[in-house]
Amino acid sequence: MKPTNVHDPDYFHKVVDCQWACPTHTNVPEYIRMIAQGRYTDAYMLNRASNVFPAILGRTCDRPCEPACRRGRLEEGKPVAICRLKRVAADNKDDISELLPAIPKVKNGKRIACIGAGPSSLTVANDLMPLGYEVVMFEKNSKPGGLMRTNIPSFRLPEGVLDEEVGNILNMGVDIRYSSPVGSLKALVNDFDAVFVGSGAPRGKNLDLPGRFETDRIHLGIDWLESIAFEHVDTIGEKVLIIGVGNTAMDCCRSSLRMGGKDIKVMARRPRAYFKASPWELEDAEEEGVEILINHAPKRFVVENGKLKGMEFERLEWDAEAKKSTVIDTIFLPADDVILAIGQDNAFPWIERDLGIEFDKWDMPVVNKVTYESSRPGIFFGGDAAWGPKNIIWAVEHGHQAAISIHNHCQGIATSERLPVGMKLIPQKMGISEWSYHNDFNPSSRQKMTHVDLVNRFKQLNVEVEIGYSAEQTAREVQRCLNCDIETVFTAKRCIECDACIDICPVLCLTIARDGDEVDLRGRLSAPAANVEQSLYASEPLPQTKRLMLKDEDVCVHCGLCAERCPTAAWDMLKIDLSIPQVGTICLQPSNPEPVHA
Repeated sequence: MKPTNVHDPDYFHKVVDCQWACPTHTNVPEYIRMIAQGRYTDAYMLNRASNVFPAILGRTCDRPCEPACRRGRLEEGKPVAICRLKRVAADNKDDISELLPAIPKVKNGKRIACIGAGPSSLTVANDLMPLGYEVVMFEKNSKPGGLMRTNIPSFRLPEGVLDEEVGNILNMGVDIRYSSPVGSLKALVNDFDAVFVGSGAPRGKNLDLPGRFETDRIHLGIDWLESIAFEHVDTIGEKVLIIGVGNTAMDCCRSSLRMGGKDIKVMARRPRAYFKASPWELEDAEEEGVEILINHAPKRFVVENGKLKGMEFERLEWDAEAKKSTVIDTIFLPADDVILAIGQDNAFPWIERDLGIEFDKWDMPVVNKVTYESSRPGIFFGGDAAWGPKNIIWAVEHGHQAAISIHNHCQGIATSERLPVGMKLIPQKMGISEWSYHNDFNPSSRQKMTHVDLVNRFKQLNVEVEIGYSAEQTAREVQRCLNCDIETVFTAKRCIECDACIDICPVLCLTIARDGDEVDLRGRLSAPAANVEQSLYASEPLPQTKRLMLKDEDVCVHCGLCAERCPTAAWDMLKIDLSIPQVGTICLQPSNPEPVHA
């Protein structure tokens, strides 16, 4: 097996599973350590450098980092509450106005149009405004935020939190034009040096069944939530059926309870294992009394003389893999209102088809997945407008990448030109066997979020249900982090093959063995390395026997015991500091710099 190239930034980046899994590659372990030290403002600003909306995402993120968390692989099986700690930093930070980037008074002469004021467009503005670009943002609604405002209820995301973080960007000098839907892209393109389309996926999917258009009591979920956000509706019937079981459905059913609904049922076509909603959203909905019925397929809307009576459903029985179903019987469920939350579609009637923008068979723009540029140079897409509904953190990453491309386009540089990820490896040694980080394993269990009492959470629509972590909970939770960015780095020429590191390793991730191919070696470790998605480290041949030092990166908990025990300092603990390029990095660094190593 070839020696592992630890000088490739992606190698250790992948070992920091939470940061690797985050679309914006936020430095999770570092900001958790900052929180542990009470440096809330520093933690917030470190977050903001990559994810732009720490307070919003600390409440609403889909948390792709948490399933990847190494803590979840231990006996308890519960990852660090990364998302909720993000909120801790946001809730306890100081005034950050003086820490935001300065905006040049003299502009660089380039004008950028952003269509929509959602998270992807806002990220583009956040990245380009400090470089002297003039950004004009066209928003169809009277307030900014896109689907963050219209589709996330205020009991999950308070309006004040949204306004503050969106305002930090708009106050950079963005020329935002409210109540200004774009009716023609052709009329816009010639007035700007580049156009970014961040219009989201604004059309809810319909359910074309008998009776669908015979009553006005059948609503599209995202439209109904938007009507609540802008106070166009304030009531709903007592009996409500929600069709669909994604996060939008959870927002709809919980909003229904706050709008006067008493008997709320969420109707799922498949078993629970196939639900799209986040587990915590399902838990909160069921805690509030929402009933979730599985294996029910909508058949028709029952409407008499224009009045909705309810719906008929086919009850299904699925095979073991939930691929084939059999109809058991048909049942009727009464309803005053039905809300359809079965997905969202893009809609681009305002983009003329003779502009040189290629559309695919689903009538979606063909977008380059590296540059975010369409087939017409200078027109870029991001967020849900690019490839359909995802989540806020993905929209932010799209915005970062599109901003790089927009800058390149305006400066006459190929949009495909990207800087590589850079890294530094920083020693953590304080003494012979003492480290500058806390490396003791903390047995604390994952802290439970405190919620407002059920009695009080329905008094007003905007009562935030999650209270946030207390100081005591925060202190316990930050210590659960395993500091995965503190890497075990091995120097083969120092090794005397004494096996001290192997003896002391608590998870049996180290083995000294004769060479072979990777498949063979994975089976010959102290504990077989079954997860081929994570790396197997292989050293250069050792001086004494030419065998290899092998390490299963999947199960290592970065405790540092190998480095403490090693008599020759062949093992060391080094913190990886990654440099993830953004548009400002391209301006400040020479083209294609070499990664920096300690």
